[in-house]
Amino acid sequence: MNRSFLLRQLEKVYQLKPEELEEALIERLSQDKRLWREIVIGAYLDGEISLAKAAELLGRHPIELRQELLQAGIPVRLGSRSLEEAQAELAAFEALRSESQHET
Repeated sequence: MNRSFLLRQLEKVYQLKPEELEEALIERLSQDKRLWREIVIGAYLDGEISLAKAAELLGRHPIELRQELLQAGIPVRLGSRSLEEAQAELAAFEALRSESQHET
């Protein structure tokens, strides 16, 4: 069965309701830990998200994720490539720090 129709229809829905579709996809995809990890790591490797954001999406500390990537032979980018990326990394770090402070 040719399922390319699915991607075309998702694209159409995304044009009309991007936030709703993103929320639904994230909710569903994050239930499959292996697939979610592949998506997040793929976005990191493509430069779409920072290491800190990838760690946040995976519920990991950035240092832990960095070590895991290095052990798996996955290249790790060092430093921010833009002001926006640096701000995103800072926000992700602050969110993780805030969560850890609330847990103690």
